[in-house]
Amino acid sequence: MPRSNRPRRALSGKSGAGRTGAGRAGAGRAGAGKTGGPPPELDLERARSGFARRESAPDGEWMVRAITASRAEKSYTCPGCFTAVPPGVAHLVVWSQDHIFGDAAGLAERRHWHSNCWSSRSYRYR
Repeated sequence: MPRSNRPRRALSGKSGAGRTGAGRAGAGRAGAGKTGGPPPELDLERARSGFARRESAPDGEWMVRAITASRAEKSYTCPGCFTAVPPGVAHLVVWSQDHIFGDAAGLAERRHWHSNCWSSRSYRYR
């Protein structure tokens, strides 16, 4: 049987506080999970850098994700300038969206670029 979206009626003989939901235990869903504790705190750095954006270029479709300096933990070699991207430096992770062997192969061949190297790259065949 489908649930009704109408508000619940107060039982006869109850005070008006039951209608607002302020007096009921478990009223509202904010902060009330199965554990009963508050929800976990949102990590804004992860939320800002966690999503990849799609870029179209003459050399194909690319997924680009920004890595903040606080989340950069390893050293990588930038394919644009062939120098190191040291730990603690903000950079981009880039992978091919239209890889010939599919999305999983494109993701497996992702590369870490300096932001400036990625934005100023040439579109010649590599």
